[in-house]
Amino acid sequence: MRILLTGSSGWLGSVLAPRLRDLGHDVIGFDPVPSAQTQMIGSVADRDLVMRTVRENRIEAIVHSGALHKPDIEHNRNEDFVETNVRGTLNLLDAAVVSGVQRFVFTSTTSLMISQAIRAGFTGGARKAAWLTEEMSPEPRNIYGVTKLSAEHLCRLYHIEHRLPVIVLRTGRFFPEADDMAHAIEQSDANTKANELLFRRLTVEDAADAHVAALEKAPQLGFDTFIVSAPTPFRPDDCEALIADAPSVVARYFPEFPALYARKGWTMFSSIDRIYDASRARDRLGFVCKTSFADVLATIAAEEGAA
Repeated sequence: MRILLTGSSGWLGSVLAPRLRDLGHDVIGFDPVPSAQTQMIGSVADRDLVMRTVRENRIEAIVHSGALHKPDIEHNRNEDFVETNVRGTLNLLDAAVVSGVQRFVFTSTTSLMISQAIRAGFTGGARKAAWLTEEMSPEPRNIYGVTKLSAEHLCRLYHIEHRLPVIVLRTGRFFPEADDMAHAIEQSDANTKANELLFRRLTVEDAADAHVAALEKAPQLGFDTFIVSAPTPFRPDDCEALIADAPSVVARYFPEFPALYARKGWTMFSSIDRIYDASRARDRLGFVCKTSFADVLATIAAEEGAA
């Protein structure tokens, strides 16, 4: 397929573009920032550029992973988020309809699922962890979440009105930067990210593979929204115990974890306040992340054996 990939110079794009090319696709990278994966320099908010790029390259599929993200809030106006995340998505959807694009994959975020009320529960001593699925009605707490949810609604609208096959992927954390969680200061960055694979994180390689799966399934599914995160071992009835004593719950599923963590000098979060349930992606998209918390433990055990 001839695929337009926005955000091609970003962390996900730098992995996804080569992955798609290795599969035999012709990929046109589109990003404001130059890189080896980007052929078209510009903003998705530039409607004429978007329309021309899709038309002249005879694009058959669009993967829209470009956006202003949560860390950009500090340096950008609300208007910038609306222009890039909402108007940019609208431009791409219009170009898809006009040019007869056959499938559209939109990179969204689990961040938009955390409302101010849920956040208040996290910081105010929630009695049980939040079990988060695609069935909940999001109420985003910041401009990033608001614009990503607005873009999701546009995707749904264009499927309804134009029968454009669209898959929305609400990805968990896969960025390389250090986390902003309060308890992250108690753990190393690697320790924190390992812990998060239990409930809210995936690798960038798995994020890229999820987009490949979405491209393949879009015509069959028509429209759907999926949480994409490493498979959690937890169940909904673990939620109270996860708030009270997360290490004990983790040890119940992974009896080897306390000794392996102790030898590495790592610790588990004392409390886990949310779990993203990625079972819908498994059941309907046929996608499961390859890397999980069990793989982290296996790596630690292998390191110990080699030492």
